[in-house]
Amino acid sequence: MMNGVDSTSRETVGAGPGDLGRRVALRRKELGLSVDELADRAGMHAAYLTYVEMHAEAQPSLATVARLAAALGTTVTWLRGGSQDLPAGAGNPPQAVHHLEVLDEPTSMRLLSPGGVGRVAFDDERGPLALPVNFRMDNGTVVFRTGDGVIAAAVSAGQPISVEVDHLDEARGEGWSVLLSGPAAQVTGANDLARIATLALEPWAGGDRHTVVRLTPDRVSGRRIRAS
Repeated sequence: MMNGVDSTSRETVGAGPGDLGRRVALRRKELGLSVDELADRAGMHAAYLTYVEMHAEAQPSLATVARLAAALGTTVTWLRGGSQDLPAGAGNPPQAVHHLEVLDEPTSMRLLSPGGVGRVAFDDERGPLALPVNFRMDNGTVVFRTGDGVIAAAVSAGQPISVEVDHLDEARGEGWSVLLSGPAAQVTGANDLARIATLALEPWAGGDRHTVVRLTPDRVSGRRIRAS
């Protein structure tokens, strides 16, 4: 082995420019590992691991990616992006003993504190709907931006809505889900809008989404699956 490249295999990973490095770095940080610690686990030089994480042209061998996957507690498929377009949980169930944990409200709210992507659930004339939105937390409430569509119509009609957020770690077979429900209203106050503008609340979908909505939850529930 030279600079972390296994000479026994020259098959390279085709995850796209920089995708492999981004996944390695993301998973490493999730586990709280330094570059040196991960390199030691994977049996490779730290300098080469840094190169893999930082350079799109890095093409480690399949054997090297397998060692990284094992050291990161994930799979080669995940590192290579092979499950990128599949629904979450579409792969084989992980071989572990799992148990379901009911989360209290403080824990549930803490999981949502970074913000992210959730689903707004409500009823309209066609029945229940659940639509994805980018959200942020603001003093215990959920804020998001939307356009002049069905979400805005439901809020204007005074319907209670719910926001569901989840996370799934397929490599470990763990995950959590939090549901918040309560009244929602459009944010119109200048001071509130100015503060929310500092939260980097930018919808991934783009477009004209100028309506800011605030959900004030009166019901919070959460569940988490842990692997023994």
